[in-house]
Amino acid sequence: MIRTFGFPEILFVLEGAKWTILMSLAAFVVGGLLGLLVALARTSGIRPLRIFAAGYIQIFQGTPLLIQLFLVYFGLPLLGVKVELWLAVIAGLSLHASGFLGEIWRGSIQAVPDGQSEAGRALGLGYASRMRDIVLPQAFRISLPATVGFMVNLTKGTALAALLGLTELTRSGQLMSNITFEPLKVYATVGLVYFAICLPLTLCSAQLERRLNAQG
Repeated sequence: MIRTFGFPEILFVLEGAKWTILMSLAAFVVGGLLGLLVALARTSGIRPLRIFAAGYIQIFQGTPLLIQLFLVYFGLPLLGVKVELWLAVIAGLSLHASGFLGEIWRGSIQAVPDGQSEAGRALGLGYASRMRDIVLPQAFRISLPATVGFMVNLTKGTALAALLGLTELTRSGQLMSNITFEPLKVYATVGLVYFAICLPLTLCSAQLERRLNAQG
C-alpha cells in the first residue's frame, strides 16, 4: 500500500536527523581530541613525530570519506574486531575529522607569534605550560571560524552512512521515498532539515570570521 508523505513520515525523517546530530557531535569530539594530538605532533620539535603526523594528515585528506568508512566497517571484522554499524561509522568519521582538524589546528598553532612562546620560555615555563597557557588559547581563537566551518562539512558528510545502511537523515529519506513514491517532497524535507541543522553553524562561522577580521 502506497502511503502519502505526511506528518508521521516527517517524524520518521526527524528521528533519523537525531542520529545525524549525535553522530556529528560524537565524531567532532573524538576527532577533535585526536586532531589536537596530531596538531601537537605536527608542530613538535621531534622530527619522526612531525613526519608521522604529516603522513596521517595526508592519508585522511587525500582519500574519500566513503572509502574511509568502508575500510573501518569492513576492515575491522577482518582483523577480528566486531563493531556495531553506528560505532564503525562514528570511528570512521572521527578519524576523518582528526586529519582535517589536526591540519587546521596545526596552522593555528604556527600562526601564534614565536615571541609568545619565547616569552613563556624566558619565564621558565615548560613545554606543556607554554602550550596550555599561552599558545593553545590563542590558536583556538584563530582556528574557530575554520573549525566551525569544518563541522558543517562533517555534518553533511554523515549522509554517506546511508550507504552502509545506517538509518540517519538521508537513509530515512530514502526509506520514505520508497514507501510514498514522492521523492520530491521527501528529499526537499530532508534538505530543509540539513539546512536547519547547518545554518546556525554557518552563521556562527561567518560571524566569528568577521569579528576576528575586525579585531585584526
